[in-house]
Amino acid sequence: TRLDHDANVAPWLQIAEDNGVRVERVDFDVEEGTLRLETLAQALETKPKLVAVGYASNALGTINPVKQITEMAHQAGALVYVDAVQYAPHGTIDVQDLDCDVLVTSAYKYFATHVGVLYARHELLDELRPYKVRPASNEPPGKWETGTGNFEGIAGVLGGLEYLASLAPAPRLPRREQFVAAMTAIQKYELTLSQALLDTLQAVPGLQLYGPTNPMRLAERVPTFSFKLAGWAPRQLAAYLGQRGIYVWDGNYYALSVTERLGLEGQGGMVRVGAVHYNTVAEVQRLGEVLAEAAALKGKP
Repeated sequence: TRLDHDANVAPWLQIAEDNGVRVERVDFDVEEGTLRLETLAQALETKPKLVAVGYASNALGTINPVKQITEMAHQAGALVYVDAVQYAPHGTIDVQDLDCDVLVTSAYKYFATHVGVLYARHELLDELRPYKVRPASNEPPGKWETGTGNFEGIAGVLGGLEYLASLAPAPRLPRREQFVAAMTAIQKYELTLSQALLDTLQAVPGLQLYGPTNPMRLAERVPTFSFKLAGWAPRQLAAYLGQRGIYVWDGNYYALSVTERLGLEGQGGMVRVGAVHYNTVAEVQRLGEVLAEAAALKGKP
């Protein structure tokens, strides 16, 4: 989709080019920052082999209706590949409930090490043929995990998961229930941060916010907000915020399709601020104060 991180775009485009496969791009509403499901329905009429979609946008914060998308794709006979990297630190993921065929995350996003994690249906892993060394197993998961494991990285993943589990209000639950309780608590608290960020950013003169802004639908986004401020180039504003002790990112954050669709790629993209469960409303208020000062300066600190 045009809402995806380029990690879930460019590889598919390259594979398609190498194999003479046609690619359909699903658009998003530039005002709402949400996928246009009618565009997806039209694309599914072509009976695609695969639907690649992000769980949440790392640029606009949008949470996509992945379960609904999976149902639509399966009805059209397509496999579903979900990029859940941006969503993973913000909510519970249940691959059985989603019924997706493949789902990937990056453990560093949920406070662990730089390890990629892939879930796929066992029968799919069994059916597909990977490039591998001959001595490796021909059975999954071994045939997909050739060589010595990244044990130190995996140990770091365990540390991240144990940290998340420790956030559960009732820590002496069975492991899965403990994770669900922790992520549910995180989601509830992050709604407060999303509301604070929405109110704060919308109150800054000259600030244009991109993505979902409906206060009644905050549960359909993660607390990741991108914006531009009149009189400031995104890089310039990010540097100014950094000087004031507020650390953000500017540019396209590898969500190239998003900034292209919004017509911002040649303008330096946007400034992005992302909150997680350890951030506070007081920090959001501080962000608003500094942005208000920047708005008054109009790019001339």
